[in-house]
Amino acid sequence: MKLTIVLDSGPLGLLMQRRGLPVADACRRWLANRMRAGTRFLVPEIADYELRRELLRLGLTPALARLDAFNSALPDRYLQLNTAAIRRAAELWADVRRRGLPTADPKELDGDVIVAAQTMTSGFPLRDLAVATSNPIHLSRYLDADLWTNL
Repeated sequence: MKLTIVLDSGPLGLLMQRRGLPVADACRRWLANRMRAGTRFLVPEIADYELRRELLRLGLTPALARLDAFNSALPDRYLQLNTAAIRRAAELWADVRRRGLPTADPKELDGDVIVAAQTMTSGFPLRDLAVATSNPIHLSRYLDADLWTNL
């Protein structure tokens, strides 16, 4: 089966940046090459939220338009947040804290556990999923996650 890559907010943000920024251009080439190879890309709603709020704050309307176009380019690309994902995130959050391995301050929402939970409850086989991120340390506690440049 073909690999499915879940985009965390870091690489998703790079994909939405303007052309001419070397790391963003490299990320777009990576995405295009992977798509040509048959890789499916998914965008968790929480990653969209984390990126969208910054784009709105900075008034980056063109980047917002690119984000919307990317999310809607394929009917199953955008992973909507649902009850199953939120409940799984709560379980993950509690588990890592019991083990003394929190991924964020206790008062924070903790987007990493929500990305992990959305991935786990996506309906796609976990053996075929990997999360592309710019910080794999926290996400790799839950599932296959690596720097986007390594996938």
